[in-house]
Amino acid sequence: MAKILIADDETYIRVLLEQTLEELEDEGVELIITANGQEAMENIVAERPELVFLDVMMPKMNGFEVCNKIKNELGWRDTYIILLTAKGQEFDKQKGLEVGADLYMTKPFNPDEIVAKAREILGM
Repeated sequence: MAKILIADDETYIRVLLEQTLEELEDEGVELIITANGQEAMENIVAERPELVFLDVMMPKMNGFEVCNKIKNELGWRDTYIILLTAKGQEFDKQKGLEVGADLYMTKPFNPDEIVAKAREILGM
């Protein structure tokens, strides 16, 4: 079963992403929802999701730190990480690429794009 992890400290964004992706649950995808970077890190290590939607600005550990740990310290190339942020500045995009993010999306995001990207990454 494919797994998608959603990590965002804003309840509204978490719920929006969950509602956006819940149609994939009918096709056997498990959604894992976390509210901060520490929870995200623990769940990524325990669950090994294929796809992670990671907010940049979160308490305990930010998205850059989580991404860096997964991609560079653990060397997990098979976990696709999409950084989500309200910041669209070039500096942040550059930093996201440096820590190993596979894709960088700015909020507000298009729900149809999120579903299409998830389907593409999971080969659905």
